Amino acid sequence: MEEGGLKKRGASGEKKDLFHVIHKVPAGDSPYVRAKHLQLVEKDPEAAILWFHEAINARDRVDSALKDMAVVMKQQDRGAEAIEAIRSFRHLCSKQAQESLDNLLVDLYKKCGRIEEQIKLLKQKLHMIYLGEAFNGKTTKTARSHGKKFQISIKQETARILGNLGWAYMQQHNYDAAEVVYHKAQMIEPDANKACNLGLCLIRQGRFNEARHVLEDVIHRRLSGSHDWKIVKKAEELMDEIHMQPAITALELNFDMEEEIMERIDLMINHWSPFRSRRLPIFEEISTLRDQIAC
Repeated sequence: MEEGGLKKRGASGEKKDLFHVIHKVPAGDSPYVRAKHLQLVEKDPEAAILWFHEAINARDRVDSALKDMAVVMKQQDRGAEAIEAIRSFRHLCSKQAQESLDNLLVDLYKKCGRIEEQIKLLKQKLHMIYLGEAFNGKTTKTARSHGKKFQISIKQETARILGNLGWAYMQQHNYDAAEVVYHKAQMIEPDANKACNLGLCLIRQGRFNEARHVLEDVIHRRLSGSHDWKIVKKAEELMDEIHMQPAITALELNFDMEEEIMERIDLMINHWSPFRSRRLPIFEEISTLRDQIAC
């Protein structure tokens, strides 16, 4: 009888464990566990937000509770509240959580149309790479997308941040700044999507011949990401836009750019101190944009 009872309890425990695995809900009865259950099982985002807040106040898995709360708020079109929540509670989070919180803020600023704040944070992230403080001092980190884990390098992260910065400048119609940033991103890690955005940037400046050369690399599958038919289609649509434009002489690149671009980006990439011990090899690979264009 006792043995049978043990088996029954074991089966019940296994079933409970299987429930947590299937629904990706942590085990236990804490405020954070309750919040995750409301979010993932009961599908009640408003109640989940309240319990995530309760978890933060109770210091229960604060790192995860704040990130999850901000994500649910974003999904509920409460981006401004999510921004304020991160600003208010991030001091309670660990040092290891700060970088992912910044990534969340970048997305939230973009969603809310707060471009200036997005640009400021992206530059701050570049500065952390310059100082060797990104990835908690490591050269790679584990990221997650659609439930899958993968490794991302400092080089890839730098190109990604520059791509986001270029797009932010595009939203401000600051095409000079966007072009410089996209060129630097492509020098680090050529990519079809960034090439399309660079092509669009050049088109907006009336530099159609240069844009055509950039877009041809995408259409002819010469760049990483060109296997994505959506990106190729985008490049083809931009080429069609070029064909409808009157032939004009390409404009010279305006290097009299806003002072902050030259100081924040070129300083980080091109003006290294010879005494800096945490210098990253990635920036040594990048020559100045002027030299590249002059060639």
